[in-house]
Amino acid sequence: MHRSNTCGELRISDAGRTVTLAGWVQRSRKMGGMTFVDLRDRYGITQLVFNSENDQSLFEAANRLGREYVIQVTGVVAERSNKNSNIPTGDIEIIATALNILNKSDVPPFTIEDETDGGDDLRMKYRYLDLRRPAVRKNLELRHRMAFEIRRYLDSKGFLEVETPVLIKSTPEGARDFVVPSRMNPGQFYALPQSPQTFKQLLMVSGFDRYFQIVKCFRDEDLRADRQPEFTQIDCEMSFVDQEDVLQMFEGLVKHIFKYVKNIDFTEPFPRMTWADAMRLYGSDKPDTRFGMEFVELKDLTENSGFAVMDDAPYVGAIVAPGCAAYTRKQLDKLTDFVKRPQIGAKGMMWVKLEADGSVKSSVGKFFTDDQLKGWLERGNARPGDLMLILAGETMKTRKQLCELRLEMGSQLGLRNPQDFSCLWVVDFPLFEWDEETQRYYAMHHPFTAPNPEDVDMLDSNTGEVRATAYDMIVNGNELGGGSIRIHDSELQDKMFRLLGLTEEDAQYKFGFLMNAFKYGAPPHGGLAFGFDRFVSILAGLDSIRDVIAFPKNNAGRDTMIDAPAEIDDSQLDELCIKVDIDEK
Repeated sequence: MHRSNTCGELRISDAGRTVTLAGWVQRSRKMGGMTFVDLRDRYGITQLVFNSENDQSLFEAANRLGREYVIQVTGVVAERSNKNSNIPTGDIEIIATALNILNKSDVPPFTIEDETDGGDDLRMKYRYLDLRRPAVRKNLELRHRMAFEIRRYLDSKGFLEVETPVLIKSTPEGARDFVVPSRMNPGQFYALPQSPQTFKQLLMVSGFDRYFQIVKCFRDEDLRADRQPEFTQIDCEMSFVDQEDVLQMFEGLVKHIFKYVKNIDFTEPFPRMTWADAMRLYGSDKPDTRFGMEFVELKDLTENSGFAVMDDAPYVGAIVAPGCAAYTRKQLDKLTDFVKRPQIGAKGMMWVKLEADGSVKSSVGKFFTDDQLKGWLERGNARPGDLMLILAGETMKTRKQLCELRLEMGSQLGLRNPQDFSCLWVVDFPLFEWDEETQRYYAMHHPFTAPNPEDVDMLDSNTGEVRATAYDMIVNGNELGGGSIRIHDSELQDKMFRLLGLTEEDAQYKFGFLMNAFKYGAPPHGGLAFGFDRFVSILAGLDSIRDVIAFPKNNAGRDTMIDAPAEIDDSQLDELCIKVDIDEK
C-alpha cells in the first residue's frame, strides 16, 4: 500500500503516530524556512509541514512541488498551533520526514476547488480534473448512497432486480431511437432502449410480480441543461395491483429517501391533483407548489370592454405577486420583455397595482373603471401592496406563458428555495393528445397505458376526453417520475393500436412479441420509473442533472472530453454495409 491512512482520516487522537499519506497537491504556502502543503485525496485534505531546520533537502524538494503533483509523504502527526475549523482534519498536521513524487503534473487549466475559475465547456473537456473537485465528488457520493439505499428498500418490499437487453428493436415511444447497425444482419438495426417498457411487462407475464432495475436509457432528442441523451431510471413494475397500490408503494420509497438523505419526515400523504386542475391553476403538468400565485381567470370580467386584446382572446388569466406594487416601470417593462421572448411567445403583458392606500393603477386603466379593476383584484384575493400580472390569448398557450411568468416571479421573490421540498402526484392525464399537423391522436404516455375504467365506453365516441390511469410524481416543479397501469387485455390493446392509427400489420410488426405474450395469461400490472439523475440533483440542490453524472454530454450531445460522436473508418462502414451521404447543408 502507498499509504497507511487517507487525507480525511487523522484526528488529534492520532498525535505522535508516524503515518504515510498519498494524494494530490491542492496548494502550497512558503513562509520563510517552512513550507505548508495541503494534500488532497477523495476523503479530504491534510496539511503537511516541511521545515528547513529539520531537513534542508526535503524542504527544497517540497518547494518544487506544483499543483496536482501526486506525492507520497511520511511524517509524524502533530497538533496544529493554528487550527482550521473548516475541515475535519483541521486540528492536526503532518511533520514530514520523507517525500516521494509519484507523478508530476502540468498546470491544470482551472483551479481544482469548489469555487473554480473554469467555465462549463472547459470543465467538461477536462472532466477527469473536474471530478477531483469536492463539490462534484460529493454529488457522485450522494448518487452512490442513494442507489444502494433504493436497492435496499425495494429488496425489503420483495422486488427483484432484473437486467433487460440494451440492443433491442426500434419501437415508437415518443422520442427518436438511437440505432445500432448489425454487422451479422446487413441492412438491419438494433435500437437502444428509451426505457425497458416492453421487457418489464414481459417479466410480469413471466410471473416476476415485483421487478426493478436502475437502468440506462437512451433518447435521441434535442437537449437542455436538465436532459442527457443517456440517462438513468429507477424502473419498476408490479403485478396484481391497481393505481392506488402503485402510488402507495412508491410514495413510500420517495419518503424513505428524503428521510435517509435529508432527514426530512413527510408524515402526511402527498397531495394529489388532477392534470386538468394542474393546467388550470398552474399552466403546467409539473407545477411548482412551493409557493402560491395560482392562476386567476378573468375572461368573464373583461368582456365587451372595447379593448381588443382581451375581447378577442378566448382566455384571460392573471397571477397576483405579493408585495410587488412597488415595482417600477422599468421592472415591469423587463417582465414584459421576459414574456415576449421567443421561447415564451407572449405578445405583451398587462398589470394592475393595488396601492397601499387602496387605490389602483393599471396599464389598461383607460379601458376599465377603477371598480372593474378592483373586481379583478378581489377575485385574485389581492391585498394592498400587491401586483396583478395579466396575459391574454389562446387558452393552453397562454396558460403555459403564464406558468413561465409565475416561475420567474417566484424566483425574483425568493420563493423557490432548493432546500424546501414540495411533493405531489398529478393524476388523470388525458390518454391521447391530438396532433393538428398529422390529424391523428398520439398516446400521451405510451400505447400500453390503460384507460381509466370509467372512460372505456368513450374510447370510440369521445376519444379525446378519455383519461389515462397514469400518474406523475412532481417535486419542486420537476417531474421526478411517472407511470401507469398497463393494458393487459389483448382486445383492449388491439383497440388502442387502432385508435393510434396502427394497422394490424404495423402493430404485429412492432409489438407482436408482446401481444402474443398477452395471449398466455397476462396479469393486471402497472408501474413507474423515476429519473434517478434528477432525483439525485434535486436532493443535491442542483438545477441540472449534469453534475450528478460522472461523464455527461453537452447540449449538442457531444462528449467533448473524448470527442464523441466521431467518424469511423471506411472499412468499418463497409463491414456494416453502410454508406454515409451527408447533405452539404
